[in-house]
Amino acid sequence: MMVNDVAGGRLAGYRRALSRRDFRVLWLGSSVSLVGDGMTFVALTWLVLAQPDGVRRLGLLTVCHTLPVFVGGLLAGPVLDRFDKRHVLAVDSVVRGGAMASIPVVSLVGEVPPAMPFVVAAVYGLFKMVPLAGFPAAIPDLVPERDRDAANALESLSFSLSGMIGPALGGVLIAGFGGEAVLAFDALSYALFAVAALTVRRPLVVRRPPSVRRLFAVRRSTIVRRLLVMHWPPSIRRSSVVRRSLAPQASQATEPPAEPEPARGALKTLLRDRVLVATTLAFMAFNIAVGMLLVTGPWLAKTQLQGGPQALGLLLAVLAAGELAGAAVAGARTPRARPLRAIAGVQLVAAAGFLALLTAPLTITVVAGFLVIGMFSAPMTIWAQSLRMARIPAPLRGRGFAILRTLMQATPPIGAAIVTPLLAAGLLGPAALVMTLVAAVPAVVLLSMKH
Repeated sequence: MMVNDVAGGRLAGYRRALSRRDFRVLWLGSSVSLVGDGMTFVALTWLVLAQPDGVRRLGLLTVCHTLPVFVGGLLAGPVLDRFDKRHVLAVDSVVRGGAMASIPVVSLVGEVPPAMPFVVAAVYGLFKMVPLAGFPAAIPDLVPERDRDAANALESLSFSLSGMIGPALGGVLIAGFGGEAVLAFDALSYALFAVAALTVRRPLVVRRPPSVRRLFAVRRSTIVRRLLVMHWPPSIRRSSVVRRSLAPQASQATEPPAEPEPARGALKTLLRDRVLVATTLAFMAFNIAVGMLLVTGPWLAKTQLQGGPQALGLLLAVLAAGELAGAAVAGARTPRARPLRAIAGVQLVAAAGFLALLTAPLTITVVAGFLVIGMFSAPMTIWAQSLRMARIPAPLRGRGFAILRTLMQATPPIGAAIVTPLLAAGLLGPAALVMTLVAAVPAVVLLSMKH
């Protein structure tokens, strides 16, 4: 039914979203940059592995790549709300592009210092939340409400495609030209994203009505001018210059950029919305289960399934393919149920996909489980993002998406830490049941909520 809906013409939302020039330009620039990002970690990993004792240093590289994300997420939100998002996204692209380009440039004149890949990974992690929060925060200004599901689906499609294309293309380029060449390509992709952001015509800055103090200041200055003019000769008072000076000064009362609230005030505003809190907690829990899955997949490929690395590649490819298909359908089909019920419904189906792990070593059913998880987690993400856009006040969108996405990015490592001792003891059954419960219970809570 869902596929028939798409085939039957439900792609109108995609067409309308892409027909908007500013959204199309920003989305294309973001998509190219995401492909470059998909190649970057592979290239940095390869450079580190080439160092003496490189295997042990991979853990440090992962820390440098992920830990600064939390600091950057807290800083990115206020900046996105205070300044034009076009300029913030462009500056982010220039900074991270310069960091990526530093390694190939240094390699041209000499040997790359061993610490340099770690520094580049840290810069990447520190600024990672800028586009992750900035792009969705800009969507409500670029796309009308009825097409936001399609716009969010297009963002999700970019993530899925880049997750499939980026690492594979990076591996091919590393084999042919080396890791430095891959980083040079990523630097170029950042430059293209910066150009795309700067060519968006519509300002992406939140404005608010002038404050009472501002209005009083404008009114007071007008009164003072009128009192002074009363003492001038009649011929001067009748001049066009003076009459224009006494006219209402609309330009002085133009809406100034919104001053962002302190981070604590923004967080309190978000916490007062029980729907935002509930959906964020549900996503954090689901991402814990996904973190467990990302550890379980390699373990299954090594100990349970036939094919070894090929089996792992198949699992990851099927997961990404499911996300791609689910995002395409979700963007073309607005849920008929209330948003919370629709989100909870697809989360429950995705949670059921974890039970397929109990069928190992039967490869086909495990692969089917990965497909279900990917296919039904994508609509959950898209519909929840549209819900957040409708509920987060415009002056808080930058901080709102930065805070919420940072929280959700923080939970997969928790799942990895939980499942590792279970798998080390060979307890796949309990691990699969824990994943299912962690993913399903928050969905049941969402079903019971009213909004």
